[in-house]
Amino acid sequence: MNPTNVACPPGEQVALDLYDRVLARAAAGVDGTLVLRDPSGREHRVDAASWCRPHRPGDGGLLDRCRGATLDVGCGPGRLAGALLERGRPALGIDVSPTAVRLARLRGALALCRDAFAPVPGQGRWEHLLLADGNIGIGGDPAALLRRCRDLLAPHGRLHVELEPPGTRSWNGRATLHDGDGDGDGDGTDHSGGAPMRWAQVAADDLAPLAGTAGLFIRTTWTEEDRWFATLAPA
Repeated sequence: MNPTNVACPPGEQVALDLYDRVLARAAAGVDGTLVLRDPSGREHRVDAASWCRPHRPGDGGLLDRCRGATLDVGCGPGRLAGALLERGRPALGIDVSPTAVRLARLRGALALCRDAFAPVPGQGRWEHLLLADGNIGIGGDPAALLRRCRDLLAPHGRLHVELEPPGTRSWNGRATLHDGDGDGDGDGTDHSGGAPMRWAQVAADDLAPLAGTAGLFIRTTWTEEDRWFATLAPA
């Protein structure tokens, strides 16, 4: 691993360390609840254990659409990248979390510890990209992330994005990450300030203008198991 390919701002290292610990717990079958507190103070609970399972309800449509070489951005423990390889489809996962990459490899997925905004193998040649499990929030600037995905895609490529339901409040900016069991850093103490990080959420009905600024357009949208998705293509 080339450490220059992993960019975590020093101010966000605490959040990454917290994520690593909770993900390792979830993979071991212990509580994997994370709480993300957005800039307005609203809390969003996430179960990291669902990322560690072989299948998450609603994955089918994503996997069916990835018919060629696929890059899973923010692959976590490799659920989707591993499932694609099992289907005989080439796939690579990237994630800034060393724990996520280790778990993905244990699953049999191909994964690298990389930042999506740093050099990535196959730039401009990927037939499919995945931004699932809320990963459109990476970096806290969805427009910038979509532009980066546009650069990674082949001219005929497709970007498959998971979104929040229509009518949900979209937001971006400085958020804080908290351990769902109330232990902020593993020492038994609840640090209510949380670990700062940049993140975002995008509702399905707010996607079109963001896609347009990135040189993408929406080809199709679908729902499955109460999850919302869209497929984008270069304009």
